[in-house]
Amino acid sequence: MATAGKVIKCRAAVAWEPNVPLMMEEIEVAPPQEGEIRIKVVATGVCHTDLYHLFEGKDKRGFPTVLGHEGAGVVESVGPGVTDFKPGDKVIPLFLSQCGECKFCKCPKTNLCDCSWSSKYYDIMSDPTTRFTCRGRPILQFMGTSTFSEYTVINQIAVAKIHDDAPLHRVCLLGCGISTGYGAAVNTAGVTPGSVCAVFGLGAVGLAAVMGCKNAGASRIFAVDINEQKFEKAKVFGATDVLNPKAYNKPISEVLAELTNGGVDFSLECVGNTEVMRTALESCVKGWGVSVLVGWTDVKDFSAKPIQLISGKTWKGSLFGGFKSKDSVPNLVCDYMTGKIKLDEFITHKMSLEQVNDAINLMKTGDWYICHSHLSVFEVNIVKNKVLIFVSYLTAFDAS
Repeated sequence: MATAGKVIKCRAAVAWEPNVPLMMEEIEVAPPQEGEIRIKVVATGVCHTDLYHLFEGKDKRGFPTVLGHEGAGVVESVGPGVTDFKPGDKVIPLFLSQCGECKFCKCPKTNLCDCSWSSKYYDIMSDPTTRFTCRGRPILQFMGTSTFSEYTVINQIAVAKIHDDAPLHRVCLLGCGISTGYGAAVNTAGVTPGSVCAVFGLGAVGLAAVMGCKNAGASRIFAVDINEQKFEKAKVFGATDVLNPKAYNKPISEVLAELTNGGVDFSLECVGNTEVMRTALESCVKGWGVSVLVGWTDVKDFSAKPIQLISGKTWKGSLFGGFKSKDSVPNLVCDYMTGKIKLDEFITHKMSLEQVNDAINLMKTGDWYICHSHLSVFEVNIVKNKVLIFVSYLTAFDAS
């Protein structure tokens, strides 16, 4: 392309400091260096982790930055040493890298990667190395991706090449939320045919977890949330039963125990609430019940009675659904294109890139279901509920 090897000036939503609105700016995006790829962003999602960094983490060392880590685009140019990608390839940036060489990448038990930004810079959620500048200042690339920009530069170990026919404004959802919830069920929990499951929180991650339970062959899937307006959507993804904890005068874990002769085989917490995490564990049957933490939070500790685990229950955590990113995301794209998994059902509405702060505010208040963009347009899914599909952990969830 004519821009190869040159600095590209483009629009981006810059977070100059914590807890303030993003600013639409013209930024400079440098050419890719050794092992890097420059990507024209075609679609991007808004995830709770973006809001977590902006409003909850508040570590000023992580600013200024360009947020966004759930996107899809087209390769504009590649740096020296890149052989697996070429201009024009459709790709999905990955916030979780897969170098293929470290001890974690070589181990089938985990999807972690020792070369990921998170291995060293977890607190600022960015590698200090950046290809962005604005007003003469370096701008950090959030989670190694920064998809709230028309162009971004990413290390090739954190990019997945996908099918040429893949619709980018759909498959961008696989960059985080959908993969996380779906994989938590099929990989981390290991839901088995005929089993009974409960999913707590019906945002995007939770609905994807419901879909994973269904595809894994669960015979009964309880969808649990305090917002009953989400129940019909949960049924679309495979829920057989829906429960509102506020409709009972006893803990929902006791209700589930009564309905299932002792508890569910698998539970998935997709809220990011430490109290709900404990409730999900207590909802499992003793002896073999497995409970998985999926919702993101790092601001509170959690606890449980030791007897819960001594009696045979297992408590696990899931990052990106346990998927090894570069290997798995292209397969998930194919699964969508062949009808094995749903994506269209998560999408209903559009907003322009310039409306990114409106999307964030709607996300904060919980009136919007999901956000993702098409070219310079955020596609935003709106329903009459209080939880974002991508960020179910923003739910004001009461587990009592």
